[in-house]
Amino acid sequence: MPRRTRPEKPYIIVFCEGESEQAYTDFLRKEFRDVASIKRPRSTGLFEEADNKFKKDKSYRDYAEVTDEVWFFFDVETKDISSWDARLKIIKRLRSLRKKPGIRVRLLMTTGCIEYWLMLHYEMYTPPIQTVAEKEHVMQRLLTKEPNYKKGDTDITARIAQRYPIAVENAKKTVFNLLQDGLPGIDDTDERNRWLCQKCLTFSNVYEALDFLNTLK
Repeated sequence: MPRRTRPEKPYIIVFCEGESEQAYTDFLRKEFRDVASIKRPRSTGLFEEADNKFKKDKSYRDYAEVTDEVWFFFDVETKDISSWDARLKIIKRLRSLRKKPGIRVRLLMTTGCIEYWLMLHYEMYTPPIQTVAEKEHVMQRLLTKEPNYKKGDTDITARIAQRYPIAVENAKKTVFNLLQDGLPGIDDTDERNRWLCQKCLTFSNVYEALDFLNTLK
């Protein structure tokens, strides 16, 4: 088949854990459409979903050589601690689908629930977020800021997301503060990401996607 022509704008595919992550991704797609081409599958799903798409779906497989980045947008939870090695294997395979340079894989992670990332659009705080009750507390706190919020609501999520410069600054603090707990570094590395996924302390690094997109403007 003819070789795909590389688009002028970075071509990014985002795999989302849930509908709320999809709604936030839709905001990013519109907000940064002038500088990046952001695509997401209609279905939710993370690492196994991406692996299957690039192995079996022609619309993904044939575009691998023009795919600049693959993002995974998900919650970090204790139930997934043992999944890291399998996920890393898929990450490495995705990187290798394009040569010189390989595909960049970013993990956009938030402890417990995406509502914590959304709360950082309003204020800085770092509560424990692993139990059902702790997640519900974050949800209730978000509802004091945006009473009409519902998971997956595109319009309300976009309204919250407009405040992303505040969230970026707050989220950076959540990651930096983990250095005192043994975080091996701030930079996006497999070692750092393993630590974040397995320690499950409170943080969000979704700011890294926004920092990247802002550098394209």
